[in-house]
Amino acid sequence: MQTEKRVIALGFFDGVHLGHGALLRRVGEKALELGAVPAAVTFDTHPENLILKTPAVPLLSSPLDRAELMRRCYGIREVIVAHFDERMMHMPWREFVTDYLAAEHGAVHLVAGHDFHFGYKGEGNPERLRELCGQLGIGCDIIPKVEKDHITISSTYIRTLIAQGEMERANQFLGHPHTLTDTVAHGKKLGSTLGFPTVNLHFQPGVLVPAHGVYATRVYFENGESRPAVTNIGVRPTVDDGDRVTVEGYILDFHGDLYGQTIRMEFYKRLRGERKFDSLEALKAEVMHNAQQTKEYFDRQNAAQ
Repeated sequence: MQTEKRVIALGFFDGVHLGHGALLRRVGEKALELGAVPAAVTFDTHPENLILKTPAVPLLSSPLDRAELMRRCYGIREVIVAHFDERMMHMPWREFVTDYLAAEHGAVHLVAGHDFHFGYKGEGNPERLRELCGQLGIGCDIIPKVEKDHITISSTYIRTLIAQGEMERANQFLGHPHTLTDTVAHGKKLGSTLGFPTVNLHFQPGVLVPAHGVYATRVYFENGESRPAVTNIGVRPTVDDGDRVTVEGYILDFHGDLYGQTIRMEFYKRLRGERKFDSLEALKAEVMHNAQQTKEYFDRQNAAQ
């Protein structure tokens, strides 16, 4: 059985930022031109973690969010998540192209970034990729670096912004709101007690937790509807004694049961840092104030469109 033709973008694509977008847009153009499937290859584990034996690099997005962003923002139809293990780490760079990409996945055109390295010891590079593709009769595009405000767009820079709570600037470099997708879990139901029921989400292990604080967010339900929400990231110092990080969103103008549903939360602006209040009444008053701030924020956004 003949393998379906694919135009494939190569990279880890953490966060799916504007630099990645340049590759993914090119994939879409070539796929349309060649009558092929627009696809991307990414990895389940960041290669640096295995190769350098260093502590895990905190990621901007889970594999689920990475794949969803590529599909939703750039029309990528297939996201191939390669298992980065010892076999993949020791695979010669030529074999990665000839056996894995061309033979196994039907690559007829490849798109990579200017700094993409692959194969054993990272011996594969853009020059070698272009040369080998020429020999195999496979098309190849190497995309130069993408800059914004004279800064090279990179996952590393965006991680720094999000860790500091600079969500609006981070989103400018991402090209979309920072995203968390998760299944709604049961919490301690404190929000219901205070009169504003909340949804409880979790960042996947290894995914970067933004600076603790309260954010203006938007929540998308499984049916495609969305609502603004006030979301606290942190350890809830007013009501908890522990250090477990939670993501708790109060969805504005919503009444319903979302437990067990998978929702997407988009982060837009950090309203304040997390702090401990003297009473639950003071906490509730501040949450109501943050809710009004959130409503006004999205009203301004809608008016500007």
